[in-house]
Amino acid sequence: MDYHKDKFTDHSLLVFKDEKLVAILPANKLNNTLHSHQGLTYGGLITHPSLKFKDVLDAFKTLLHFLDKQGIETLYIKQLPSIYASAPNNQTDYLMFILKATLSRRDVLSVIDNRFKPQTISNNRKRGFKRAKEHGLIVKEDANFEAFWNTVLIPNLKKQHNTKPVHSLAEIQLLHSVFPDKIRQFNVYKNEKIVAGTTVFETKNVAHAQYISASEDKQELGSLDILFQHLIHTVFADKLYFDFGISNQNQGLNINEGLLYWKESFGARTITQDFYEIETKNHHMLNSVFI
Repeated sequence: MDYHKDKFTDHSLLVFKDEKLVAILPANKLNNTLHSHQGLTYGGLITHPSLKFKDVLDAFKTLLHFLDKQGIETLYIKQLPSIYASAPNNQTDYLMFILKATLSRRDVLSVIDNRFKPQTISNNRKRGFKRAKEHGLIVKEDANFEAFWNTVLIPNLKKQHNTKPVHSLAEIQLLHSVFPDKIRQFNVYKNEKIVAGTTVFETKNVAHAQYISASEDKQELGSLDILFQHLIHTVFADKLYFDFGISNQNQGLNINEGLLYWKESFGARTITQDFYEIETKNHHMLNSVFI
């Protein structure tokens, strides 16, 4: 997280049991509130695999009590989507219920579950893939992010949304240097000219398309069709999940229908990520769970 430490007041927490680290909460402080780190896509309480439910409850209760004593009134927490967990991870969902936490946001992620094959791929995607082959498009993995960032991604975001990528070129290059096997760039070329690309963040079980962008003639060329056909069915065919990410806007209240339709046309279906608001003074509610 150091690459954007100047943007946040870090207040990450470590939870110990008998001097052994058993849980962490990446977080930043904003006035008298604490947030699951706003510089991270996914968050929540991350626990040691050996922790059983009672230990998770005790860890969370201790954490809330600590924050309450510090004068931090509210904890905003974003849960880790289940596909990213290395073990069952719904313990804190139950704790949210006991704590009377407010569900402040719910995003929908479009995910291909490779345990269920074959996926239902739309005829549009099949026709696009055929057009891409006819146009001689080629997919390549590229360790250099500059061509995609400067030629495709930045101009498209500027023109379509008047915004910039969350990561600057320098930041994504820095992250790639730290995690060269986990952050990967795939580009599509026509006659050696880049026409599309995606930046993939890879975990043990998931390949996540962090950025997706293509030139204006993507429909005519089928550039994104051949790209994701290659990634889903060849490069990441052994992953449990392929995650296209969210299609939400306005803090989860709206969905970009066209974007969602496009992701689902590859066979992706919906899972959710929840965001909660917790009053830290309610830590005492966890005292009477066990009978």
